[in-house]
Amino acid sequence: MEAGNVNRIRAVFNEESIRVYQAYNDKIADEALRLGTFGSCFNTKRMTWIKPSFLWMMYRSGWGTKENQERILGIDIKRSAFDYLCKNAVESKYNPNVFASEEDWKTQVKESEIRVQWDPERDIFGNPQSDRSIQLGIRGKCVEKYIDEWILRIEDITDYVGALRGKMQNNEDITRLLPNEQIYLF
Repeated sequence: MEAGNVNRIRAVFNEESIRVYQAYNDKIADEALRLGTFGSCFNTKRMTWIKPSFLWMMYRSGWGTKENQERILGIDIKRSAFDYLCKNAVESKYNPNVFASEEDWKTQVKESEIRVQWDPERDIFGNPQSDRSIQLGIRGKCVEKYIDEWILRIEDITDYVGALRGKMQNNEDITRLLPNEQIYLF
């Protein structure tokens, strides 16, 4: 972590669930909404990344304008699952304060099904902020659990994102319309 930067998890959550965001194309999103989880259109063989910070997801997806990221899904998952992911994740970058050696880190990255990455939080315009926000990458059995056990609800928030994007383009202040994220501690 760079000097002055603080890792923080920003999220909408309650006692049972925490909201994460993912962006997909119509085919994957429509199937997920129909099934209430991801189906055969979703590639379970690759790492999938979940992001609890709404503005980080907006930055990543270009407010739903990037190819194959036009549909923004708000996915409520079990808090216990999110906590498990956070506690068992391996950092995506080598950190000598955490790992005995770079070789040890490489081994853990290779063997782990859970990766954590801290990226600069973003403002509504995509500008990097001093704090860093979490994204979690999962693969293997964790993806299976995500699909089969951890997802509680999937909501298509594409229209909401589009409305916010339109207001921004008209130079309207959207701050009060953003999700009410709080700092999440696990």
